[in-house]
Parts: sequence; structure tokens; C-alpha cells
Amino acid sequence: MPHAHPEAVAGAMNCLDEFMAAFNARDVAAFDATFNFPSVRLASGRLVLIEPGHHHPGMFDQGALADWHHSGWDRREVIHAGPDKVHLDTRFTRYRADGSVIGGFDSVYVVTLQDGHWGVKIRSSFAP
Repeated sequence: MPHAHPEAVAGAMNCLDEFMAAFNARDVAAFDATFNFPSVRLASGRLVLIEPGHHHPGMFDQGALADWHHSGWDRREVIHAGPDKVHLDTRFTRYRADGSVIGGFDSVYVVTLQDGHWGVKIRSSFAP
């Protein structure tokens, strides 16, 4: 289904492409560049305010990511789109190095345009 704001949808989708690529590359600087700070993540019953400096290299091998090798998008569907904000219904899968599945997780992302930059503003996820 075509959306009323195709440029916004393209910007948001590109942001999510870069988000996943940076996360999989474990590149903290590139990952931070995919956010519009402050950003918020709601997961595991906690609301976390994310500011610059929140992400760090050790986060890629701790807790729920201890076994993780990479992730991939399974679904990215636009719920609503405006000229400077896109809401997306997403699902991604986390994989181990051998390709086995850790789990698949539904999430809602809100990607915004701030000062000419598309970035993740809000995430609500069932991922730990």
C-alpha cells in the first residue's frame, strides 16, 4: 500500500537499515548515529532513556546478547507516516554464530526527522 509520505518512509527505512548494520558490526559510533537523542526504549518492563554515551562495546556480549552473533529484520511495516515521523511495526530475529535462532521479537519503532537527520526516537520491544 502506498503511503502519503514516501520520502519520510524511505528515510525511516534507511535509518533502520543503518541501525541493523551498525548493530551487527558492533560499531558503537555508527549505531549512535542512527538515533535522535534523547531516545527511549521500553522492554522487559523497563523504560530506559538513552542519551549519547549510553551504548558501549561491552553491550554486544552481555546478558541477552551473550550468545548473539547477528540480527535480521523479518518485518518492517509502516503503521503511520507523516513528513517528520514514521511509526513501524517490526519483527527481527537474533541468531547465533552457527545460524541457529535465539529468538524472534516484535517491536514498534518511531523514527523521527530532527535537524535533517532520520533517527530512532522510540522503541517498544518484546526483546529482552
